[in-house]
Amino acid sequence: MRVLVDSSAIAALILRNDQRHTEAIKTLRYLTEKGAVLILSNFIVAETYNLIAARAYPAKAREWLLTNNWPVERVSAHDEREARRILEKYADKDFSYTDATSFALMARFSFDLAFTYDRHFIQYGLPTQENLKI
Repeated sequence: MRVLVDSSAIAALILRNDQRHTEAIKTLRYLTEKGAVLILSNFIVAETYNLIAARAYPAKAREWLLTNNWPVERVSAHDEREARRILEKYADKDFSYTDATSFALMARFSFDLAFTYDRHFIQYGLPTQENLKI
């Protein structure tokens, strides 16, 4: 199983004061036990670093960035064109550009699901850990 890990899930895993911390740890254990391949995009790496640093944890953000060993798929020019198309088509949604590139990347690599707490993935119609029976 190939899983795209979103910044919201990473923040929940790292930050003990995140309301979903315990749930995220449980989900990570489940995915690991099932042999899931956990993958990030380079845009998600940037977003995660900024998210954690903005929550007043710059040292924690730096530590995560320097020690992360999950594979990173690079967002391609094609993914960016597809992201623009997605944002145009779904103008009624407030998807971020990183969200839209994640949707495009998931389609290109046929990811099985996203590990995320961002409602936008569900709005777009992608499976998330909420579809799992944990």
